[in-house]
Amino acid sequence: MKTCTRCILPETFPGIEFDEQGVCNHCRSFTGIEALNEHKREYEQKFLNIVDNHRTQGSYDCLMAYSGGKDSTYTLMVLRKRYNLRVLALTLDNGFISEGAFRNMCAVTDNLGVDHLIFKPRFDLMKRIFLGAAKEDIYSKKTLERASTICTSCIGIVKFFTLKTALEKGVMMIGYGWSPGQAPVQSSVIRVNPSLIRATQAAILKPLSGLAGPEVDAYFLKEEHFAMTERFPYNVHPLAFLDYNEEKIVEEIGELGWKAPDDTDSNSTNCLLNAFANDVHIKRFNFHPYVWEIANMVRAGVMGRAEGYEKIYGEQPAKLLDIAKKRLGL
Repeated sequence: MKTCTRCILPETFPGIEFDEQGVCNHCRSFTGIEALNEHKREYEQKFLNIVDNHRTQGSYDCLMAYSGGKDSTYTLMVLRKRYNLRVLALTLDNGFISEGAFRNMCAVTDNLGVDHLIFKPRFDLMKRIFLGAAKEDIYSKKTLERASTICTSCIGIVKFFTLKTALEKGVMMIGYGWSPGQAPVQSSVIRVNPSLIRATQAAILKPLSGLAGPEVDAYFLKEEHFAMTERFPYNVHPLAFLDYNEEKIVEEIGELGWKAPDDTDSNSTNCLLNAFANDVHIKRFNFHPYVWEIANMVRAGVMGRAEGYEKIYGEQPAKLLDIAKKRLGL
């Protein structure tokens, strides 16, 4: 299969075009690392201004959506140690968090002195959602260029339950551990807009309710939350404006007791369902759901092309698919 000679996007990716040198249209439109670095400085200052305005206004300065994976662990460390924020970590256990990830979360939160909430939705509901998402496309095609149907469903619940918790606790910042390839620096510091959230929630909640029934509504915002206009927080994902080096990140969080799990695939350090979600997506669309993220990281110079290629096209242990299928009853 033909892939871009500069990043790793394949010829099967929607809307891709190659020039005579085999460089894709996304690489050709990339503005360059120098412009990106300028944006990084701008958005870190924007973040610092928000911290100055909202620090110590409640019990916590920031609510961190904490998966226990490499990037969210490093983000949690940065928020706590670099910016000296009072952080409440919130983990949504989807029923597929690896044992290694749970051990990491306990070690890291203890060593950082961070309070930690773990919320576990009913597994029968999550199972219905994941099985349904494995069988049909319930989101727009554009959405599925960035993540699988299964991951989009899970992350949708994470994001709205986290926002709901922040509103109820009066926390004015929500931290996410998005990698520099998952979301652009221009979205790294942004005030949550109630009207946009209402529309976005409907796009996620309606198909999930179709799969799991009205009980899933409990994880999403209600009218009472939308009425809290002044309390809508800022979303921040610092890895977009900070220097990103995967080897250095693993080394630094290792000092907090974090260890790379041996029971996850090459694109996850916390979830046992990820390999199955990827496999379903590849078979359905003929491209890897992480390829957009990894290609962005290669393009931005934070990951080598060979490393990115291996993450996407390298062979994955078959046992990971068996673990997920058994848990789902397939």
